[in-house]
Amino acid sequence: MVIEKDISRVFGIRQAEGKDVPVLIQFLANLALHVNGGPPQSLKQEEQDRLAESLRTGLADPDCLLLVAETSGAKLVGMGYLSIVRNHGIWEGAGNLELTVGVIDDVWVEPDFRNMGVFSALMGELVAFADAQGVRELMLEYSTSNREAEAAWAGLGFKPTGVRAAAPTETVRQALSRR
Repeated sequence: MVIEKDISRVFGIRQAEGKDVPVLIQFLANLALHVNGGPPQSLKQEEQDRLAESLRTGLADPDCLLLVAETSGAKLVGMGYLSIVRNHGIWEGAGNLELTVGVIDDVWVEPDFRNMGVFSALMGELVAFADAQGVRELMLEYSTSNREAEAAWAGLGFKPTGVRAAAPTETVRQALSRR
């Protein structure tokens, strides 16, 4: 692959459209496999349908921005998704204070297009959208096993601020029964 100095000739960033949903579903599957380290597999139809509905809902929501990175040959090579969450500051006792946070969800760049500026271009557009919405803080989740993600997010100034723990329902049920 030839890497060009003028990266804008290699790819562009645009808002996702309904026609992109099948490829976005594949990106989400690739992301899940990357994080879990599992072998390639196909998603069940029910999961594809659920993801398609979720993506279409996001496309229609003015508080969400779903972007794709597209080569000059119209091949999708990445995606980025940000949702604006508005909460009233009840804990601060500040009356009508609205806390607005941008939640970054599911940023993916295909392996052959990494280290070419795709991630930075997607993030630049997501941050610009967040700024336009009055967002002053961005949040995200990533798996601690995903060292690439950890390094990328740390490089942008993200720092862990809490812990997200998970347990199978059955495990919790069994632990409760022993109390």
